[in-house]
Amino acid sequence: MESTVIAHGLPKPKNLEVALELEELARSKGCIPKTVGIVEGVPKVGLTKDEIVAIATKDDVLKVGTAEISLAIARKLWAATTVSATMHLAKKAGVDVFATGGIGGVHGGEWDVSQDITELSRTRMIVVSAGAKSILDLKQTLEMLETFQVTVVGYRTDEFPAFYSRRSGLKIISIDTIEEVVEVYKTKEHLDLPGAVLVCNPIPEESEIPLDTFNEWKEAALKKAELEGISGKALTPYILSEIARISGGKTVEANVALLKNNVELACEIALMLQGGGYERTTDN
Repeated sequence: MESTVIAHGLPKPKNLEVALELEELARSKGCIPKTVGIVEGVPKVGLTKDEIVAIATKDDVLKVGTAEISLAIARKLWAATTVSATMHLAKKAGVDVFATGGIGGVHGGEWDVSQDITELSRTRMIVVSAGAKSILDLKQTLEMLETFQVTVVGYRTDEFPAFYSRRSGLKIISIDTIEEVVEVYKTKEHLDLPGAVLVCNPIPEESEIPLDTFNEWKEAALKKAELEGISGKALTPYILSEIARISGGKTVEANVALLKNNVELACEIALMLQGGGYERTTDN
């Protein structure tokens, strides 16, 4: 699991509460949770509770993608890892399955593409997410994933999820069983094909926010970000925080629901991959 969502994605003190809940959820499913982060320049795949508390409460935690890992280590910094950095460090530690909320991708307007796409294209893992973050240009993000040969599948859906919303109108290949997810991944290994299997797991219906409603909140937040000159790595956390304010906390509740849903599915996939798994009995 990544740590950026703890340090920069959820408001305090909700961030710490959710981080610990996700770890406990993984344990309850028979898995060993490994939240990834950098502690005073030391990369950790499996943070201790005290380290999670520190990342959730400190004000000077750097947000790092793969490109910034060496900087954080050289300067002995505390750092929270994005999808790209989490994938890189976790794979080096022998982890094959990773759960996140949503991947980064292509922003609309000014050319801005997340490192997540590069890492997804070269690191062979199973990544479970609720699609890409809704503030992105989802059509361009999906096109970029295809260009970089990332295997994108929907878990019991034929549409690319829009993070807070189950549907985007963008078609992807649907997979209905965990066994097939694992088979696709093992086939990539057998053929030595690079890149991730991105398993898109829609947010539970009861927690969904209609896409039109979210887009109204997003446009208001983007306009405010432009007026305040917010860009680069600071843009996504700012937009998410502003939308949470506009929505009265509804996006935070939805974010927590989809994170738990993704951790649950990732655990089931990991168990199946290790030969001791089980199949879900209900749809999302």
